Amino acid sequence: MKTKTTKKTPQTQTGTRPDTHQMVVIHRGIRREAGLLIDLVTATAPGDTARAKVLAEHFRTYRLGLHNHHTGEDEHLWPALLARVDLEADIVLRMEEQHERVAATLAAADAALPAWEATAAEADRDRLAAVLAEHRAVLVEHLDEEEESLLPLADRHLTAQEWAAMGEHFAASAPKPKVLFFLGMALEEADRAERRSMLRGLPLPARLIWYAVGRPAYARTVRAVRRTGR
Repeated sequence: MKTKTTKKTPQTQTGTRPDTHQMVVIHRGIRREAGLLIDLVTATAPGDTARAKVLAEHFRTYRLGLHNHHTGEDEHLWPALLARVDLEADIVLRMEEQHERVAATLAAADAALPAWEATAAEADRDRLAAVLAEHRAVLVEHLDEEEESLLPLADRHLTAQEWAAMGEHFAASAPKPKVLFFLGMALEEADRAERRSMLRGLPLPARLIWYAVGRPAYARTVRAVRRTGR
């Protein structure tokens, strides 16, 4: 009887493991913002163009963050996994296909946004809210499956260094103020251990910038977008 052989992955060679729970923390922030966008747009009074402009800019920030997050996976996560998995390759391919569906819903929201931003008309608002709801449904399906099926593969087959390449890609792909906002978005609902894990991977200067500049800037943005007090 033949003995099944197991591929030796870089993880078993180096003894290092990625902290894949960081992706769960990031996803939590993405889910929250996707849902809030629907609620905030729906709650905007017809004709309130000032409010529409604030939320339109917030959507563009959200879209940029999600796009860069997925691009990092496309360039650094999927190729590395496909080179090392056999039977599980269908999971990776399904994640790629889901990225395309999420991108299509973002494009649809982007197309519906200018009309509402310009006039804040009720019909345009409702049209945009419906598109955002479709986006969130497709997105949540993807994030749920990624956490359930994909992250265990990454934990087994990738090194910590390979995993970190996605974060490095994200930091290099967005303006620094936007990167700080996305960090705040991820940390907002993180517990103490999760915050420590997320911040530990940053260079000391970046952590200092977060505390001195990023955290207060994120709080100001949240107050403006959600219309909350201090």
